Amino acid sequence: MPYYVYILKCGDGSYYVRHTKDLPSRLHLHVAGFGTKYTKLMQPLTVAYSEQLSSQKGALRREKQLKSWSHAKKEALITGDFDKLKQLGRKNFKQE
Repeated sequence: MPYYVYILKCGDGSYYVRHTKDLPSRLHLHVAGFGTKYTKLMQPLTVAYSEQLSSQKGALRREKQLKSWSHAKKEALITGDFDKLKQLGRKNFKQE
């Protein structure tokens, strides 16, 4: 069964990253105000990005990776700006 990692854009412009095995149901819960306290307070929500993975372990690993990214790096992924995504990745690597 596939799992999904998703990024919601919240009403304040922040991003919320999670994983689930039932994306439509989970999104419905968030939009209806039953997802989490954070998403309930940050309405309106829009799905900015999602990707399908083959296992829960892989989805959890990807969720953790995306959560560690800066706002700018998440935006580059969402917009498909892979050159900027690579540039931001190198910049972060050099700082470490």
